[in-house]
Formats: sequence, C-alpha cells, structure tokens
Amino acid sequence: MTDVDITASAAARVAAIAGKQGKPAILRLAVDGGGCAGFQYKFEMAEHVDSGDTVAERDGVRLVVDAVSLDLLRGSAVDYVENMGGAAFRVTNPNAASGCGCGTSFSI
Repeated sequence: MTDVDITASAAARVAAIAGKQGKPAILRLAVDGGGCAGFQYKFEMAEHVDSGDTVAERDGVRLVVDAVSLDLLRGSAVDYVENMGGAAFRVTNPNAASGCGCGTSFSI
C-alpha cells in the first residue's frame, strides 16, 4: 500500500490550477488541529517539495505530505469531486474514525 495517493481527477484539477497560476503542479496536503471533528484537512499549492515530505505522483502532478501529517494520512487518497453541492478536493482516509458532513474534518 502506498502512503498517500492522488486520483487522475485530482491530478487534472491540480494541473489546471497550476497552469492558471503559473506555479509548479504540486498540491500540499496537511492536517491541522481544529475543524468540527477534531482535525481538518488543509490544501495549498506548493512551490517545492520539502525534505522529509512523502510524495505521490500521477500524470506529472505531485501530492506532498509532511512527516507529521503523514501519521494521520497514511493510506489516504485525494480525489476531486464535482456534484450538485459544488466541487472540492476530498480525502478518503482509512484512519478517520468519523468525519463531518462537509468532508473537511475528521477524528481518529
């Protein structure tokens, strides 16, 4: 099992955002304390990969996770979902015991 993964849909979205912003196609996923369920996912476009980051790559796009966040994200996959409620990156996290309805926070 890989530490983290990024789906083709998420990779395509990151590539589109990076192209518009003129930045590298690197999406950083981190975990912060807070959110309605205890922890929340934080996404941001990154300029580079830091030493100690875990990297997943698909279609030339990189997903990077720092060592501290990796403990809470191991085995997770990032997807990009569009539906009636809008469009967003979603994390499928096997370590999360519960989540919130908005899908942006979780508990373990």
